[in-house]
Amino acid sequence: MPATVSDVIAALDAAYPPELAESWDAVGLVCGDPAEPAERVLVCVDPVRATVDEAIERGAQLIVTHHPLLLRGVHGVAADTTKGSLVHRMIRSGIALFCAHTNADSATPGVSDALAEAIGLRVLRPLAPHADGDTGIGRIGELAEPEPFSAFVQRVGAALPATEPGVYGAGDPDRPIRTVAVSGGAGDSYLAAATSAGVDAYVTADLRHHPAGEHLDQHGPVPALVGVTHWASEWPWCRQAAEVVRGAGTVDIHVSTRCTDPWNVRANGSTK
Repeated sequence: MPATVSDVIAALDAAYPPELAESWDAVGLVCGDPAEPAERVLVCVDPVRATVDEAIERGAQLIVTHHPLLLRGVHGVAADTTKGSLVHRMIRSGIALFCAHTNADSATPGVSDALAEAIGLRVLRPLAPHADGDTGIGRIGELAEPEPFSAFVQRVGAALPATEPGVYGAGDPDRPIRTVAVSGGAGDSYLAAATSAGVDAYVTADLRHHPAGEHLDQHGPVPALVGVTHWASEWPWCRQAAEVVRGAGTVDIHVSTRCTDPWNVRANGSTK
């Protein structure tokens, strides 16, 4: 039987329980009728114009995203606003929208498991575990064999989709890397957790200048840092979520490869 929106929601809620979401988060069905068919589904990181365009082009009836569209409280979704226009376009096109955000971050497997798998890590435990010890933000894993930090940075770059900012590292290029912490999305708030875990390197997105600099200036050993873009760090989850959706019934699933990082132009600095 062709899947319905509610069938897909049931599969996603089982994999990414809503109760794992942070109290400030907004997860679940944003718009659409649970009773409508979901024979064609688009999975992506961001609910933005580019991915809504793609869903319409492909005749998708449901978009599954990681990031919420309406994270903060709103009093209206007028069509002359950025987010309101997306809601209107989806409703007019018969497209439902569902998001799994911090519940997908904390679930096992979740966003950081997908990132760790893409890099080639064997996951050991959460970086910031919940009380049950099995779920939580981030993951700690290990490589099959140690490799120099310079090679590890190249490994991360090869594992993730290309972006204009690319992948950058901070650390001794010759340092052996075996144990690694990862956190999909903005993760510099977990720098202390990565240090306490005693890992050799930490991979995350949106590393800010001051927290990263203060981390590297600490006395004693600290993890080397690998910075990636937000979209790239969470894109591997789309394939994981697509497999979850496949369990809902007969569904044609497309994982979007459209880069929704805002950065699309790069210039090299002056050598003067």
